[in-house]
Amino acid sequence: MTGTGARQMLTDGFGRVGPVVAAALEGTTDAARTWRPAPGANTLAWLAWHIARGQDSQVAALAGTPEVWTAGGWDERFALPFGDDATGYGQSPDEAAQVDAPTDLLLGYLDATTAQTLAYLERVEDDDLGTVVDESWDPPVTLGVRLVSILDDCVQHAGQAAYLRGLLPRELVG
Repeated sequence: MTGTGARQMLTDGFGRVGPVVAAALEGTTDAARTWRPAPGANTLAWLAWHIARGQDSQVAALAGTPEVWTAGGWDERFALPFGDDATGYGQSPDEAAQVDAPTDLLLGYLDATTAQTLAYLERVEDDDLGTVVDESWDPPVTLGVRLVSILDDCVQHAGQAAYLRGLLPRELVG
């Protein structure tokens, strides 16, 4: 990472999520991506999809751009049984269990979403990060706070995916 600006730090942070998720998914079988260590727990497939989907939805709204999910045809490739506005937030365990996709599809969508996020960050100046983007909170949420919140969610879920990978029964890892 070069520079000391907040934008560069955000760019670096978002760029770290994909490799963690890729490592968690590497060599997994179909059964591994939908395995749960306990009833109702998240799966690797759901975590990877949700990381990309939540980031995509929120960054697109900030950037004023279409979501990669629909604009890039990912919604059709995944063919999930819920609306295109679903991001995983608030889904029941039964709904989360319906996310089942091969590694290349999960990582392809995450890569496309990350690329759009990084392209947006190239347009953001450090001074822009203090702009209020949501007045419904007290205090109002700035662009910088919202981007950190999105990144935090991605990092937490990537960490969960890495941990879940370590819990996988060995017979589920190719």
